[in-house]
Amino acid sequence: MKEKLTKSDVEKIEAEIEHRKLVVRKEAIAAVKEARAHGDLSENFEYHAAKKDKNSNESRIRYLEKMLKTAEIVDEYSGEDEVGINNGVELYMEDDDETESYRLVTSVRGNSLNGLISIDSPLGKAVLGKKLNDRVYVRVNDSYGYYVVIKKIIKTNDESDDQIRRF
Repeated sequence: MKEKLTKSDVEKIEAEIEHRKLVVRKEAIAAVKEARAHGDLSENFEYHAAKKDKNSNESRIRYLEKMLKTAEIVDEYSGEDEVGINNGVELYMEDDDETESYRLVTSVRGNSLNGLISIDSPLGKAVLGKKLNDRVYVRVNDSYGYYVVIKKIIKTNDESDDQIRRF
């Protein structure tokens, strides 16, 4: 599945790749060399741990590079009165008679426990592009869904994950 990324997501991933190649890789290689110098490799825990860390870093680099190569770049722009990526949204959940706050993000940044809802999730798909006071049906599966009402839309250029908590 292609990941949907914004330009800022791409920049952050590129920065992580660069950091891993220039800093983490050098540290990992140095740790392997140092552990190797301690002698017998068959019983050298430090050596095996250092090799594992080095390999994990290389795997992460390959994963991120593949993600960038296959990603679909999505526009963060949304109209002034509609829900878009990186916008905070306050939703009235009709079934629960409660109001909940979320921020819509791309799938790589989604974290529902912290109020970050992916645009690929059922809730994210349902409210993306909708307007204030719209009543929206959220289809969870073929036999279940629920209604929410968009009560507030918070536009922000700040992508800090705690921005949603400020309203």
